[in-house]
Amino acid sequence: MNKRIAPYYWMTVPAVILFFVFMTLPALQGIYYSFTNYNGFGKGYDFVGFKNYFNLFQDDNVGNAYWFTFKFAIVVTILTNILSLLIALGLNAKIKFRNFFRGIYFLPNILSVLIVGYIFNYLFSNVFPIWGQNLGINALSTNILGSESLAWIGIVIVAVWQSVALNTILYLAGLQTIPTTLYEASNLDGAGKWREFWSITFPLIAPFFTINMVLAMKNSLMVFDQIVALTNGGPGRATQSISHLIYTGGFEGGEYAYQSANSVIYFIVIAVISILQIRFLQRRETDL
Repeated sequence: MNKRIAPYYWMTVPAVILFFVFMTLPALQGIYYSFTNYNGFGKGYDFVGFKNYFNLFQDDNVGNAYWFTFKFAIVVTILTNILSLLIALGLNAKIKFRNFFRGIYFLPNILSVLIVGYIFNYLFSNVFPIWGQNLGINALSTNILGSESLAWIGIVIVAVWQSVALNTILYLAGLQTIPTTLYEASNLDGAGKWREFWSITFPLIAPFFTINMVLAMKNSLMVFDQIVALTNGGPGRATQSISHLIYTGGFEGGEYAYQSANSVIYFIVIAVISILQIRFLQRRETDL
């Protein structure tokens, strides 16, 4: 019995050690430094208690970053799930070249976020304005990434374009678990496509809807790479997310301890939102 269990220990223990060293230990160190005035460079620091946490709630830059992040996350989560569900329904239908289209729609998920961001940065800056000028479309004739009021829309477009791929695959997996006999029975009863969707399809893929909503919201709240590649937080601080603020302030601005406190608050916010989402959506699953 021990000989059969030993290989599992050899696979599990190294993974636990690596996770502790590279994930848990840095997190604990961040919590420790959040109660100090450590700048991230020197060796000396003093304990300041909850001063960093109190200052966070009085910092306008932090407030603006949270506002942008929440606005961005809500819009991206809604658009991603609507589009991915529609695409999954189309790819689940009996159409020609179905497997080919499934592969094409999954491609954005395997591309690097930074590379995609830099490509779209070039498109927004050089390609789309030329198209807009040639076609006489004023909305495309200017670079929206240079506008404080419109730059966030460009980031939303890129984030949705890339995140739709994974959500589509998950919805597609859920759709394939639905027995075809249910649809055959509904056709005999004279139910329309809209009725089929709300009475059969959506209730049976509700667990996949919960997973996609939680993942989309969590990933959107943690947006960072798209910000770096497209706007780097600009113009000004119009598109600065919490993750970007923590990075620039902690590693470039000498606010290591201050942004460590911000990271702790940020972690709590994401955890609370995810737990509330899961509880609410799972309750809705039982109602459906």
